Amino acid sequence: MSLSSSNGPQSDPTVQPVPASVVAQVDAADSTLSNPQRAVVALGSNLGNRLETLQGAIDALEDTPGVRVKAVSPVYETEPWGVDPGTQPSYYNAVVVIRTTLPPSSLLERGQAIEEAFDRVRDERWGPRTIDVDILAYADVVSDDPQLTLPHPRAHQRAFVLAPWHDVDPEARVPGRGPVAELLTDVGQDGVRSRSDLELRLPE
Repeated sequence: MSLSSSNGPQSDPTVQPVPASVVAQVDAADSTLSNPQRAVVALGSNLGNRLETLQGAIDALEDTPGVRVKAVSPVYETEPWGVDPGTQPSYYNAVVVIRTTLPPSSLLERGQAIEEAFDRVRDERWGPRTIDVDILAYADVVSDDPQLTLPHPRAHQRAFVLAPWHDVDPEARVPGRGPVAELLTDVGQDGVRSRSDLELRLPE
C-alpha cells in the first residue's frame, strides 16, 4: 500500500523512541571524536537478504574509526528507480545519521569499501545491487565536486530518501534545497511503503 501524498509527510507511529540508556552510550562514544561533523547516509538493497545487508552496512559504519551511528530510520520498500516496473526486485531503503571526524572524501571511500564487502556490482546504471551507500549530506557543505557532489544531487527529488530522512530527523534540511518535510510534501510518497514489520537496530 502506498502512502498518500495529500496529508504531507507523516512519521511512522510504530517507531519506538531510542531508550535513554542507548542515547547516553552513543553520546558518550562521541567524546572519543574530535570536532565531529554530522552526516546523513542513505542505504538501499534489492538483492539477497535485504534487511540483513542493510544492518550489516550500519554495523560496518559503526565499526569505522572516526564514525558513530547516531540514529537509524525505519525501513521503506520501494520499486527500483529508473527501470521498467517488474524488471528488478523491490528495494529496502533506510537513512542513517552519523557523527564523524572523517572528511567527506574518506567517508565516500568507506562507503564504497562497504559496498565492495557486500559484493556490490556496477555493471549497469540503475542495475540491481546488494547494497547502495550514498552520502546525502555532510554538515552544511555544498559542493559540485564530480567525485562527491554535496548534498546528493537527486536527494531532494526522491521520496525513498526523503521519507526515512524525515522520520529520523523531522527538522532536517537539505543544504541549498530547503526542509526535508517540505521537499517530501512536494514529491509525495506514492510508491514508498513503510515496512513497520521490519526493524534495523542502532549499533550497541
